[in-house]
Amino acid sequence: MTRPVLYLFGSAAPPVREFPEVVRRAQAEGFEVCVGLTPTAARWLADDVGDLAEVTGRPVRSEYKMPGESDVWPKADVILVAPATFNTLNHWALGLTHHFVVGVIAEGIGKAIPTVTMPCVNAAYVQHPQFDQSIATLRRAGVTVLYGSGGFEPNQPGERRAEGYPWHLAFAAIEQIVSRWP
Repeated sequence: MTRPVLYLFGSAAPPVREFPEVVRRAQAEGFEVCVGLTPTAARWLADDVGDLAEVTGRPVRSEYKMPGESDVWPKADVILVAPATFNTLNHWALGLTHHFVVGVIAEGIGKAIPTVTMPCVNAAYVQHPQFDQSIATLRRAGVTVLYGSGGFEPNQPGERRAEGYPWHLAFAAIEQIVSRWP
């Protein structure tokens, strides 16, 4: 059996800096990993991009390919979008696909690729009326959104949790998806 292909996509929130460890964990759990980053997240991880490409055997992508270029990644079996910022979630829910990551995950809904997302937003952002609408839109579209009880719970602006970002919840969700395959 071939290893399932995981598209691991991250936005510019502090947990994206943990991607080198997250990629190794995903590989240890049996996934072939392709890493995609929003443009700002790519800048944050500029020193790690080469290592991530080497470890995964695939280029790290943050931009669309040119028309006519062949795709350098295999097709995704599952997508994990974490950390997902306020901006990324709202763009995705609204179908605003000017960034590579958002374009792929928006299209993934139409292709029925199982997708899990876990926000990383603070308590001030979630007060904006669009946030709840975006979460509801993504859930209606079939995206597993790990937010609220049993998922990511917002902290106050400028605070970080001592226990860190709950990556274990994201991994449990993608493992559950893969375990249902024949």
